[in-house]
Amino acid sequence: MGHRKHSAPRRGSLAYLPRARAKSFESRIRTWPSVNGEKPVLLGFAGFKAANIHAITIDDREKTPNFGKPLLSSATVVSTPPVKMIGFRGYAKTPYGLRTVFDVFAPELPKEMARKARIKSVPLESAVSKAQQKLAEVSVLMAVAAVIPRDAGLSQKKPFVFEVGVGGGDIKAQFEYLRNWLGKEVRIKDVFQVGSYIDVSAITKGKGVEGPITRWGVKKKQHKSRKSVRAVGTLGPISPAVVMYTVPRAGQRGLHQRLEYNKRILVIGNATEKEQNITPSGGFLHYGVLNGDYIVVRGSVPGTVRRLIKLRYPMRAKTEKIVEPKIIEVVAH
Repeated sequence: MGHRKHSAPRRGSLAYLPRARAKSFESRIRTWPSVNGEKPVLLGFAGFKAANIHAITIDDREKTPNFGKPLLSSATVVSTPPVKMIGFRGYAKTPYGLRTVFDVFAPELPKEMARKARIKSVPLESAVSKAQQKLAEVSVLMAVAAVIPRDAGLSQKKPFVFEVGVGGGDIKAQFEYLRNWLGKEVRIKDVFQVGSYIDVSAITKGKGVEGPITRWGVKKKQHKSRKSVRAVGTLGPISPAVVMYTVPRAGQRGLHQRLEYNKRILVIGNATEKEQNITPSGGFLHYGVLNGDYIVVRGSVPGTVRRLIKLRYPMRAKTEKIVEPKIIEVVAH
């Protein structure tokens, strides 16, 4: 008989359905954390994955067996060129979701923006005055930022344009904060600190079409129990005469949007300074030479090399106190 003798838990999580290819290579952050504080701050940034390396640090987690000892862990280098603040937008909350109240854009936009969208040039003073008149309707303010891949040494000409949440202070304080940053460049050290935790969002590596063994972790069948070994034992009962969506099937694996929580920033540096340049001779594999700002994050980051990585203030913050890690050595391959 080919039936199994014992029951078993289902294989694979249904929380990530559908496991289809992402529509875009740019991930989308839909939720921004609330930050307590009088001063407004930007809640996000963006960069490009450069390489995987190793970092030797002193374990500063108390009540752990390795506290105070050297700790070798994998790390990821993310190139973080300056983000250009091209505008900001005000939203009002309605029963049907957020409604746009006003847009304010910088009078001088980067020349690369012509490849992305055409924005009507409106005198800044009139746009700001009109926005201030409607500020009472606004409940959420979002910054509109642009990242130009060429600033990171990549060949892509078209910039990435996305919204970044703003936290801290009230709406009026956030409005003045965004107004002061309008048309300027924001660097990674203006948003995050060394030792702080961040959430990382990106599109994962694409693996193509995979079977249910690899895609869902289904257990292989016994030798000679069926003609197939790497197939699902049954697609379901005889009634209903349909294949349920919960049945593990072959299909696309990878190239999904994923978000990982609480990645610690180990290093914030600038490759143009000799002491902070971690690029190995010949450059990083498949990326090249770092030029400009970068960060080193403990652990892995979704996506392949050169893919856009979005960084966010932690939604599930481990601790409010930021402690700078003690770095012994950063080993770049």
